[in-house]
Amino acid sequence: TICTFLAIPLLLLIVFTYLPLGDMIRYSFNRWDGYSDMKFIQFDNYKTIFTKSGYLSVFKNSLYYFIGSLIQIPVALFFSTVLFYKVKGSSFFKGALFFPCLLNGVAIGFVFLYFFKPEGALDSLLIDLGIPETSLPLWLGNPLIVNISLTFASMWRYTGQNMIMFNGATNSISGDMFEAAKIDGATKWQQFWSIILPNIRGVLSINFIMSIKGAIRVYEIPFIITGGRGGSMTYVIKTLETAFTDKKIGLASAMGVILLIVVMIVTVVQKKVIEGEEG
Repeated sequence: TICTFLAIPLLLLIVFTYLPLGDMIRYSFNRWDGYSDMKFIQFDNYKTIFTKSGYLSVFKNSLYYFIGSLIQIPVALFFSTVLFYKVKGSSFFKGALFFPCLLNGVAIGFVFLYFFKPEGALDSLLIDLGIPETSLPLWLGNPLIVNISLTFASMWRYTGQNMIMFNGATNSISGDMFEAAKIDGATKWQQFWSIILPNIRGVLSINFIMSIKGAIRVYEIPFIITGGRGGSMTYVIKTLETAFTDKKIGLASAMGVILLIVVMIVTVVQKKVIEGEEG
């Protein structure tokens, strides 16, 4: 019975994960448009990715999301610490902050599409605050700020998730430590610096590594809001465009393999970090 129940998910894993992975690796060594016969070209697809501009260069947009995550983590840590001290309505604020994580990425994309569009919610708010309409920038049309706008949407979505992880780790700390700190006259800041922060370093490291992986693989929000236009192209969007618009399945598969290798490297680093923290 146990083997039967294990066989079903293993079969699904093999059919929908490992077999497609094997095909992707095989396609990456061929020139193929998805219709005609494949032509084996060895490592030419990988050479194209590393030598021609426009493929790896889109990775630079991941820096915006990475910098956003560096801002997002301390913000989430701040809310987690404030709500840990049982402020009035803490349960409501936890739910409100975590709620965006429960929303579908496509839905969030459409929400912020209307939020950032000309004469949308953001422009209306700024006009009400007295800012002239002629001074308002094109949030999604200006290449200098489009990635900042998209990064803000991503931060809004994931700050609550980080906050919940930090809050859970903080609640797992022994209450005796906080009682002893209160008796010694430690302030809330001193408790945070000397008790909370050292005891949640493992979760902090995990969130940091997850932010790097998320910045590399970002897709939904920029695809829905801008479609990669205006300088907002990400690596995943470029890969899909190469496959389904340019009909270069082999080249796109090679891009997918490179992304897989990068994510695997980050995952190995994450594993080492976690093991080090546990040690």
